Amino acid sequence: MALIDLFFARRVLRGQLTVTHANGIVRTFGSPDPDFPTVAIRFTDRGAANFIVRNPGLGAAEAFMDGRLIVEGDDIKALVDLLTGNDPWEQGGDLLAPGIARRSVQAITHRIGRINMARASKRNVAHHYDLSDRLYDLFLDADRQYSCAYFTDPANSLEQAQADKKAHIAAKLAIEPGMRVLDIGCGWGGMALYLHAKTGAEVLGVTLSEEQLKVARRRAADAGVSDKVRFELIDYRAVTGTFDRIVSVGMFEHVGPAHYKAFFRQCCNLLADKGVMLLHTIGRMGTPGVTDDFTAKYIFPGGYNPALSEIVRGYEGLRMFPTDIEVLRLHYSWTIDAWYARTVAARDEIVAMYDLRFYRMWIFYLAGASAAFRNGSLCNYQLQFSRSRTALPVTRDYMLEGERGLRG
Repeated sequence: MALIDLFFARRVLRGQLTVTHANGIVRTFGSPDPDFPTVAIRFTDRGAANFIVRNPGLGAAEAFMDGRLIVEGDDIKALVDLLTGNDPWEQGGDLLAPGIARRSVQAITHRIGRINMARASKRNVAHHYDLSDRLYDLFLDADRQYSCAYFTDPANSLEQAQADKKAHIAAKLAIEPGMRVLDIGCGWGGMALYLHAKTGAEVLGVTLSEEQLKVARRRAADAGVSDKVRFELIDYRAVTGTFDRIVSVGMFEHVGPAHYKAFFRQCCNLLADKGVMLLHTIGRMGTPGVTDDFTAKYIFPGGYNPALSEIVRGYEGLRMFPTDIEVLRLHYSWTIDAWYARTVAARDEIVAMYDLRFYRMWIFYLAGASAAFRNGSLCNYQLQFSRSRTALPVTRDYMLEGERGLRG
């Protein structure tokens, strides 16, 4: 029996996987289960299975991208869900965990690769965020919120959940009229424009993506608020001034552990005496780890999702109070499920825009990311900080009240 068959025999217990090898041998693993998908795959050449076994995470991705691994219906999400669902993180599972030797090498290259100096940071951001505007229009909501939505009900639409995310964050910021807000990693400007529209605050959004900057500035101009909502192409380390509020959504993943202390020190220096900050980031439950090879190579070079302990070490010693920490568990899996469905629906246009290999890379990325939040060790953290112990109410009631008002 091939090594990969032994792997599947151990992993697939619930749900069913049918594997057709390049030599025509067909094997079936698991048994039908209404809570798990039934999947059929096929290897197109004799070396594909061993190629995957040598480095499952990267090997499976590249074999799928290159057509060496064929998934019936091109539904890579069903395969990823089947494998990760049989081995969830909370039960000790870590489906694609490398061996000790490989993990040691990854740890070294991880530390080197996460040293994100300013020039490298801009290059890494451009790799992902300077792709075609049309690509993002095809799978994101109309406001282009490229971060975890907030589902008050799992049945809500992506548009509703993203609007509720902005309200959730704005309520935690407790912004008052006349305040100055800094948005670090402002994306296409949606959060900054929302905060101004709902509170009247003046907002400065900073980004390292030239394409995002163009869109954000155009949106502010179209809304007639360019004098109140400004966007700049600048590294957060170069920002000067004083701000009453700082918000950062989906940017901290690109900072790198070596720079966490510098990031929080800069935020602390930029905050007014009664300033408040809200940090929204992907994180990992449990201990620090490494970025998987596929993500580091194809999706987010230089990216890393921190453990909560690493974030805490970043702000320890600074005169800044951690005033609230929230853990969002399943919200991002639901968000990415919606992105995946929209990407699949736009298959032909994406293939015409790039090629089939890119399309398969993109759906592998989304399928893996969704599973990492549903069955793996990833979550989202929202951390609130203040320079003053009296700047915010002493109970969380104001968050709920403010959120209801914004949503209403």
